[in-house]
Amino acid sequence: TGYGERRSDQMAFGVGLVEYGDLQSWEELVARTTAEDQRRITRLQNVYLQEFARFPATPLPYAAGGGRLQTTPETQSTYETQVSRVKNEISTRLRRTGLDRVTVYVHGFNNEFDDAVGTLANLWHYTGRQSLPVLISWPAGSDGPLAYFRDVEAGEFSVFHVKEFLRMLAGVPELREIDIVAHSRGTVVMTTALRELLIEARALGRDAQAQMKTGILVLAAADLDLGVARQRLVAERFADGFEQVNIYVNPDDSALQLSRIIGRVSRLGGVNPNRLTDKERGDLASASNVNLIIVEEGGTELGHSYFRENPAVLSDIVLALRTRAPAGTSFRPMEPVTDNIFTLHQDYPAEELPEIIDKRGKGK
Repeated sequence: TGYGERRSDQMAFGVGLVEYGDLQSWEELVARTTAEDQRRITRLQNVYLQEFARFPATPLPYAAGGGRLQTTPETQSTYETQVSRVKNEISTRLRRTGLDRVTVYVHGFNNEFDDAVGTLANLWHYTGRQSLPVLISWPAGSDGPLAYFRDVEAGEFSVFHVKEFLRMLAGVPELREIDIVAHSRGTVVMTTALRELLIEARALGRDAQAQMKTGILVLAAADLDLGVARQRLVAERFADGFEQVNIYVNPDDSALQLSRIIGRVSRLGGVNPNRLTDKERGDLASASNVNLIIVEEGGTELGHSYFRENPAVLSDIVLALRTRAPAGTSFRPMEPVTDNIFTLHQDYPAEELPEIIDKRGKGK
């Protein structure tokens, strides 16, 4: 596709076609038990992409007028034309499919574009194709010993564009709800953008969830400074903006352990719930729609990509998006630890779940 780690001041939008090899049904997926099995049955073959919109470079040129800085009329007009093009494309596809929900995926550190497209396509397939799948790709995947630091700053660079796109999505009339799945460093990019939109909605005196049209937020292996999360998200009552926030953690995540050593602070996705302070447990318990889900086995040796390689985790994400059921209920069985902290075991009792899910019907 040509999209890599190089930054661009321009947002670009396109439509992708993904081809797979032996993609399996839901029933066949739950019968698989190992990460190697799952990787084999979800092998990506080809991705074809065609751009249909490219925005003017940001920041847009502006000048003083009317006592404040304003974008020049010509540039604003060009920008709004592209906004209309993107919104019309999404509207057309929602009407054509009879859908009213979008699933957004944001990849993490050191992810190439095609890999991210493949992950989203898998997730969309196993959630029953009940939404319009949308990838937000940012310039990750740098090489060399300093690659992580380059990707971290590339994520910060991307926040404004992510925020602009989420605002566009919320402005699509046919769209009722936006579910978001973010992984690794992508959780920082996404939560930063969402936090700013939430503050913006409150400043306008509006309900944040209604304004942003946000539904379920999944944070998997979040490479997010735990202290920053508490001071910038918990303190801002960030969870107000969502139907559910599901945070998957793996204390044995080697990638996040390295990140903790570099930053000298624990990462949200690698936190050990047994080491939370009483204050941290109390803050978590106060947000009844936030679930901290401990992953029993991390999957690969680094234990960082489990959300797409560990069948139990992928299944739980799928069930959350398909059924909208809270964690720990009969639709999403897991062991309660305390309050809204759960352990997700590998022996997932999924034999009867497809029939249960289908009975709930679309949009329920």
